[in-house]
Amino acid sequence: MLDLYCLGDSLGNFSRSHCVEICAFLVPANLIATSQTILFTVFKRSPIKIFTITAGAIVYALLMISHVISWYIVGVVMAPTFILMFLGIGCLAINCVAIWLKANHIEMDYLGILSKFFKKYSSSPNRFHKNYGNS
Repeated sequence: MLDLYCLGDSLGNFSRSHCVEICAFLVPANLIATSQTILFTVFKRSPIKIFTITAGAIVYALLMISHVISWYIVGVVMAPTFILMFLGIGCLAINCVAIWLKANHIEMDYLGILSKFFKKYSSSPNRFHKNYGNS
């Protein structure tokens, strides 16, 4: 019978011994997949496309979180572990929100909101400096 402790120990040792390779893959994978989720949501792609890319992004985020937890288990608590955990949790949260928005049929005009924001806060010539009599 398969011993879960042995399996967990083997996976933890694998995760810690190949940390550079795992992080070199998971960090860009998380960023790219979550960026695709954001873009698909902003451009109002079909739910199938959003759910597909989000499922992949959630897998990457959970792998990142489990990899960092394997370091926490052995007592390695440093800045990179906190940064990677924040990245994994942030990507997981963004993807879960994208699924929630699409599942509840909440549609927002993201591009309209951005264009209004940029129109309101675009730099005008007389906004940040005073005109001292020069026309």
